[in-house]
Amino acid sequence: MNEWLDPLLLSRWQFGLTTVYHFLFVPLTIGLALTVAIFQTAWVRTDKTKWLQLTHFFGKLFLINFAMGVVTGIVQEFQFGMNWSTYSRFVGDVFGAPLAFEGITAFFLEATFIGLWIFGWDKLPKGLHLATIWLTVVGSIASAYFILAANAFMQNPIAFRINEERGRAELTDIGTLLTNPISLASFPHTIFACFMVSAGLIISVAAFHLYRKQHVDTMRPALKFGLWMMVISGALTTVFGDSLSLAMVKAQPMKMAAAEAMYHTATGANASFSLFTLGTPDGVSELFSVRIPYLLSFLSTHTLDGTVEGINNLQDQYTTLYGPGDYTPMIWVTYWAFRWMIGLGIAHILVAVVGLWLTRKGRSPRATWVWKVAIWSFPFSLAAMSVGWVFTEMGRQPWLVFGLLKTQDGVSPNVTGLTILISLIAFTLIYGALAVVEFRLILRAVRKGPEDAPVPDAETGITPSASRSTRSN
Repeated sequence: MNEWLDPLLLSRWQFGLTTVYHFLFVPLTIGLALTVAIFQTAWVRTDKTKWLQLTHFFGKLFLINFAMGVVTGIVQEFQFGMNWSTYSRFVGDVFGAPLAFEGITAFFLEATFIGLWIFGWDKLPKGLHLATIWLTVVGSIASAYFILAANAFMQNPIAFRINEERGRAELTDIGTLLTNPISLASFPHTIFACFMVSAGLIISVAAFHLYRKQHVDTMRPALKFGLWMMVISGALTTVFGDSLSLAMVKAQPMKMAAAEAMYHTATGANASFSLFTLGTPDGVSELFSVRIPYLLSFLSTHTLDGTVEGINNLQDQYTTLYGPGDYTPMIWVTYWAFRWMIGLGIAHILVAVVGLWLTRKGRSPRATWVWKVAIWSFPFSLAAMSVGWVFTEMGRQPWLVFGLLKTQDGVSPNVTGLTILISLIAFTLIYGALAVVEFRLILRAVRKGPEDAPVPDAETGITPSASRSTRSN
């Protein structure tokens, strides 16, 4: 019973629950902001009604998702002070800087122009109104960068000094902090992955309606757009994922070793990529694996004769460097999260390529299975990004800030396990209820499909009833 009331265990579960749940909304918000901006731009440039219909329709989904993301994101800030006060006191001067930038600049920009976009349909000229959604896109992407910069400090702490008198880390160079090699590599990888999630939603929604021969004039171009968006963003996600893996090997070699279940240092052909591995129960050696020679060497060093350090070797190094302790992350979580991320990502790119082939020259597939596969694009693309986030955070363990502060040392000292358990149960119930609300709102909007678009005034280009339509969304 005492184990279940361990403040560290419960704090980790609570933060993991709220973080993963919040992260379900983040990529879709970023991706849909760009999607809506592109659709509205197409309408402004062409005056074709279908683009205005798609703007309103996906704008509705964007606003629902954004609202839920804001609500769930607020909880994250409070947890640093409630459950992780030791962490906050120790690195708050550094970690808090990019979060402050995110709050007072990026989020403020995003929230302000979302409001102008919602209520400006019949009040602003078309060009100026279009600018508001593009500034929303800028704000959402900038917000992501600042948050990733804060997270990058946890992965690769730089731009700080330890104030021995005050017992905490202090920021020395904000520019260096914001240009952390990890954030520079993770930012494009994450953003294009967000676009993959948005593309998955577009494909799923369009396939749902086209299978039922509903809203064909609007959903056919939406499907084409989603398929191309998936292919392009998927390719770029892969390219920048390779850059991120190189940065990760330099900053956190244990994470890459765990991702590959590589127990012993290997070079060249022996530094192989594992498709499937079984290890001993204690996690210190390999029992069986299926591997591709040279591939891990190439991914880690971009050479075929590179050396990749193993888990056991790194454990010995860290014991010498940081003192006695287990510095190995949970291997099975890190290993399989990495594979699910890659596998689902590649599968989506292939599905999109096949979809482009099957719908070429305006064709419409007759096979039922084609549409059913396409409808699953969104949940699986969201799952791929979620397990990627799990891999990023779980692969850093047992560190809160790599090499600087262990997770067990960052938890609040005066918070009891019972208190955390009560709040964990409360958050679980509340978030469960919010999930039901979110799912029903999105599902209702998707099933309804795009409404008939209002007709803009011929002289001013302003859409009289658009603001009422958007507010009702």
